[in-house]
Amino acid sequence: MKPAACSRRSFLLSSGPTLTGAWLVANWPTIVAAAQHSHSSAEATPETFTFFKPADAADIEAITAQIVPSGKTPGAHEAHATHFIDHSLTTIFAWRADSFRAGLKQFQSGFHSAHPDAGAFAHVSSDTQIAWLKSVETTEFFQTTRLLTLLGMFSSPKYGGNYNEVGWKMLGFVDEHVFSPPFGYYDAQYTGFVPYTSEKHT
Repeated sequence: MKPAACSRRSFLLSSGPTLTGAWLVANWPTIVAAAQHSHSSAEATPETFTFFKPADAADIEAITAQIVPSGKTPGAHEAHATHFIDHSLTTIFAWRADSFRAGLKQFQSGFHSAHPDAGAFAHVSSDTQIAWLKSVETTEFFQTTRLLTLLGMFSSPKYGGNYNEVGWKMLGFVDEHVFSPPFGYYDAQYTGFVPYTSEKHT
């Protein structure tokens, strides 16, 4: 992996709030629904969005592509993270939809003020995008976008997220389905285990 790609990932992936197991368990049904939406929406032609207007979707796509950039391994673009975010802001993160929209507007207006001749954030160079993201990395808007990007990247493929297992491939994880019970003292007497079966999307 090139040093530039490593530095981008280390900078952008290391910031932001930490997901807790309890939060994920409590919200898993809605995360699954968002993952399924990201899969079906990204397959549609032309692409459709519920929360974002086309220009806003393009800016979010550019941000997610810097959070988890593409290169020798697929990134957020290949995972269809923007579609996941779009649906999440009408479901699991609906309570932050207004603040997210306001944050996006502030992000865009701030960028235009700093780069009056550059055009939209989505259309400028990667270096210019990274420099601006560094300047806003502590904002609520960026933190929320980062969180939703990671959720879209690492959802289980059987639920429609992590499209074509791109998130797992980036981590080097291989789901070999070779695990068998009992896994430890806590379930040694449990007889209801049902082996996991992979359901890959074509």
